[in-house]
Amino acid sequence: MGNLCGKPSSDPFNQPGRRLDSAPPPGQPASSSVPASARPAKSSPAKVGGPPRTLGGGAPSSTSSSADDARRKAAEAAEARLQQSKKGGQLKAQLAKQQGKSRVDTLKDASESERRHRDIDSSVAALRNA
Repeated sequence: MGNLCGKPSSDPFNQPGRRLDSAPPPGQPASSSVPASARPAKSSPAKVGGPPRTLGGGAPSSTSSSADDARRKAAEAAEARLQQSKKGGQLKAQLAKQQGKSRVDTLKDASESERRHRDIDSSVAALRNA
């Protein structure tokens, strides 16, 4: 079956084939499937090099004072996180409550939960048979 709206000369498989390890015929670009208008324009390669910079550093002429400033800010942030974690919160209070329970209390809570589940299951079964 052919293409209803296409031209018969636009079929890329009508061209003679070549081996993959051979060069393209002269006058034909290596990537002939991409039209020339869609290819990026040739530009000069990007300049790579220059003095090394640290991540987050501003200008390459920065001195050790900016590194000291960054260290100081990082230390302050770490200290603030430590103080925040010491305060705790609702989750920390719940964890402390759970850790304070004995094994008997934990088993007692589990057995009450299982008893409630059995009661619900039996009431559902009774409603189904009714």
